[in-house]
Parts: sequence; structure tokens; C-alpha cells
Amino acid sequence: MYQIIAKRVCAPEVIEYVIYAPVIASSAAPGQFVMLRVDENGERVPFTICDFDRLKGSVTILVQTVGVSTYKLSLKNAGDDILDLAGPFGEATDLKNYSRILLVAGGIGVAVIYPQAKVLNSKDCKFDVILGVRNSQMLVYSNEIKILSDYLYITSDDGSVGIKGFVTDKIGELLNANQSHYDLVFAVGPPPMMRAVCEITKRFNIKTIVSLNSIMLDGTGMCGCCRVTIGGQVKYSCVHGPEFDGHLVDWNEVIFRSKRFNALEKEHYCKLRGL
Repeated sequence: MYQIIAKRVCAPEVIEYVIYAPVIASSAAPGQFVMLRVDENGERVPFTICDFDRLKGSVTILVQTVGVSTYKLSLKNAGDDILDLAGPFGEATDLKNYSRILLVAGGIGVAVIYPQAKVLNSKDCKFDVILGVRNSQMLVYSNEIKILSDYLYITSDDGSVGIKGFVTDKIGELLNANQSHYDLVFAVGPPPMMRAVCEITKRFNIKTIVSLNSIMLDGTGMCGCCRVTIGGQVKYSCVHGPEFDGHLVDWNEVIFRSKRFNALEKEHYCKLRGL
């Protein structure tokens, strides 16, 4: 059992959980994730480690309530236990070879770039951040990232916060103004967003890393659920990733596989909530 130390609602249907897991916290690093199971009847679900505290023995995850497992988790409160938490899985982020970085996050993708921003800031690295959200209510960690980064740009679909538009609008503006300004773009968010980012950066010949949140079952590479095609080769997000060269990703495959169980998940989610 793993106890929830703290629970905070950050946005509608978006909840931050701080969980006591000292073994995981002792070796966690930005870019890695955990596999969580709420109860004995639950499925194993991957969540990015968006923060960790080695002294307190805690790891933090940011969860959007979109399906059965995340709904069950949303019913838990501080002091409650979850059945299983395993990790850390995946390769840690390595950004040390780049001098000027642009971090781009769409929606809950901010959970991935937040720990990266903390590390880059601690090493006095130069980096800017673009956060893209549907509306002002969905903005998470913006105050923390504003303090850490050189510049923070915010875009929203409806114009309720920051610039009205998409992250790709701001990326295009920045690169057109000074295409040699960045030597790396790191993007995470919905697959169509990441693909659009890669299409822009490829035109400017800027190295682009993406974080793929593929469907997973065991997190160890044995089930094959999270397979992706990178540069014509089969890789597994859980052991080879979750970060890859965005210009080598087969985006059609990634998008197709990400939607494969949407209808089934929606059906079970509705039944669980009595809708």
C-alpha cells in the first residue's frame, strides 16, 4: 500500500497527488514515470513523475480524470492508500548538451516539463517555455514555471489567458524572428500537437524531442502495447523512451494507436459514473 500525503485540485478534472514512496523517490529523475494501480480490480496506468522529494520520500503525479482508473483515483483523498505504485520507469531526460532550449507543453503535458524546468534552472541553463491550454481554468504550474524560466509564453484556444491560438503559432513566431535562437525544442502534449510542432521545427532544422504517452500494460517492455516506430524501427516507450526524436516518429501510427480504445473506455467510464 502507498499512502496519499496530499491532494490538490489544480484545474477542472486535473488533480495533483503527492504519494509516499521513498524507494521510488530515491532514484526518480525528470522524464521518468510510475505505474499505478488503484485497487485489486484496477488496471496499471502510467503517470509522469512531475516532482519528487528525496528527503520526504515522496513523488508527485498530475492526473486528469478521463477514464475508469483515473475516476477511481479521484475518489481518493489525503490519508487514503492506493494498492500499487511501481517505478521509476523509462529513460531520464538528458538535456545537458544543449545551450538554449524551448520547452513546449500542451495541456497536462506540463507535468513532464515542470521537473525539467527545475533541473535546468538549478544548472543556470537558458530556456523558454510555451504552455498551451484550452482556457484559463486549465492552466497548471504556470506561476512556478514563470519563476524558473527565462521567458514564459501562454496560448489558449479561446484567448482567455495569454495569446489566443495554439503553441504552434507561438513557435512559428519565435523561430521566424530568430531561427538560430534555439538548438533544441522539447515538446509534450496530445500527439497531433506534437506532430504539428515537429513539422515546424523540421523546416528550421532544429533538433526536437517528444515524450510519447503510449498505451502501456506492464511498463517493462514485455507486453508490447506501447510499441512505436522510430526511424523505421520498432521501439517501446516504456523502456526505450518515453522520449524520442520527434522527426523520426511515425505519427500516423502513434495517433491511430492512441485512439484505439477510446470508445470502449468511454463506455466503461459512463457505466462507472452511472451516466
